[in-house]
Amino acid sequence: MGASEAGVATGTAATRDELILANLIANRAESEPDRDVLTFDHEGGPAEVRTYRQLWENGCRIAAALEQAGMAPGDRFALLMQNHPEFVDAMVGASISGTVFVPIDPRTRGDKLAYMLRHSGCRGVICADHALQTLIAVRQDVPDLQWVWLLESDSAKVLPLQGDYPRMADILGAAVTPQTVRSVDPLAPMQIMYTSGTTGDPKGVVMRHARYGAAAGWAPLFGYVRDDRPYTGLSLTHGNAQIVTLAATLKLGMRAVFSRRFTKSRLWDVARRYGCTTFTLLGGMTTAVYSEPPKANDADNPVRFVISAGMPAAIWEAFAKRFDVRIVEFYGAVEGGLSVNLGEGPVGSIGKPPSFLNVRVVDEQDRDVPANQPGELIFQLANGTPADVVYLHNPDASAKKTRDGWLRMGDIGHRDEHGWLYFDYRIGGGIRHNGDFIQPGEIEKVIAECEGVADVYVYGVPAASGAPGEKDVVAAIVPASGRALDPQALFASCRKRLSAGMVPAYLQIIAEIPKTASEKPQERFLLEAFQARRDNVFQEVPA
Repeated sequence: MGASEAGVATGTAATRDELILANLIANRAESEPDRDVLTFDHEGGPAEVRTYRQLWENGCRIAAALEQAGMAPGDRFALLMQNHPEFVDAMVGASISGTVFVPIDPRTRGDKLAYMLRHSGCRGVICADHALQTLIAVRQDVPDLQWVWLLESDSAKVLPLQGDYPRMADILGAAVTPQTVRSVDPLAPMQIMYTSGTTGDPKGVVMRHARYGAAAGWAPLFGYVRDDRPYTGLSLTHGNAQIVTLAATLKLGMRAVFSRRFTKSRLWDVARRYGCTTFTLLGGMTTAVYSEPPKANDADNPVRFVISAGMPAAIWEAFAKRFDVRIVEFYGAVEGGLSVNLGEGPVGSIGKPPSFLNVRVVDEQDRDVPANQPGELIFQLANGTPADVVYLHNPDASAKKTRDGWLRMGDIGHRDEHGWLYFDYRIGGGIRHNGDFIQPGEIEKVIAECEGVADVYVYGVPAASGAPGEKDVVAAIVPASGRALDPQALFASCRKRLSAGMVPAYLQIIAEIPKTASEKPQERFLLEAFQARRDNVFQEVPA
């Protein structure tokens, strides 16, 4: 049964605007219904597959159920789950019904979870069983929440369920009823995606259908071809997995593979099992993967290139050589902005913007700075259209982000004499020590190569000297399973391979580095642990 038989009430492939996700899926369900476009790997269980036909039909079922639940176009509901195929089914269902979905990292809990649900005005939640207890714990703090649908995940670690909830299995087992795509305005909201909120309450970025649809067409910018098989373990609640992997795959017709969550120890095994030709990594992940003990078959893999956002320059070439891959480095944010280095640019460069974007590097007075001088990175469409960012219920932040029509990235970078861009540090987040800015990647590389280290992240704490703006360097280190680390031996390795000014002042031995859905280390939790428990924080003992 093709898409037309499953209930596309109006339009043809020629007239449906593919900037709207439901229209894209409807078209592909007609032209190649049985292409296994998405595979969801499940450690300990069988893989789950979605064809275009299944995505369309499940989207129709969910759209019908949303309507039965009283959801009207523009109403909002949350997705609280790991990477399950039902996540994408629900995205399609929302697009068909004209409702707006709110992806939330299933690890979110307490006040932050309640805030996101209230702030976004969610009337319902599609919740996986592994996140149900955290949702139940805050439900009384979200009075407008009217319904919860339960996704049973087959997880052995799930606690006994409380309450009787409609099951996603029943919704997706229902007959397919004819559906008209009710998302008709590409400029209407498709989803609300929250920032990590590292410096306060997270901001809800209103992503329009047109923004997501246009990003789906960026596949060639990353070097994808239709025969590629991308892989990601990044959460679909984050823009990277949704745009760089999912949107590009659905548009181009690649055959992507998703894991429920990122696990560095399984990365290469998954790539080999499914024949994945590319995967995505974010900064904190690259060091974790690189710190794994070298294996004889590291270079024996089907991966052609790794799409990285934040590959430390210090390990760039060593990573590429060890695993026999090409590094494609890119820079961007869910609000916009994009630059890509397909490998032809210098090591460490985040590339150049595509032809449809202009970029400037400016000082605090918005004056363009010379080559090799630091400044804020700002972007605008090449045709001069003012930048468009809407933070939900926060017009002041929206206006600040797009002041004078330019998207303000909040990042300091520079451009070399050949126009290649480099990211230097986040405004307010650099590590300035003794007047110099420290490059965490160099320190992380040295420590990652030490025996017994599973993961490492370098950050700064207010300097003991009290010097304004100065920070002392802390290396948060996760020991490999079953290994005990000798802090003084690690200090000795740093002292041997790093300049004196880059040797960490402190080593913080920790069981796990707390990370966001995008695998970005959360400094505030490390800092809280640093301040609260000093029995796992070590300083160098002079010889």
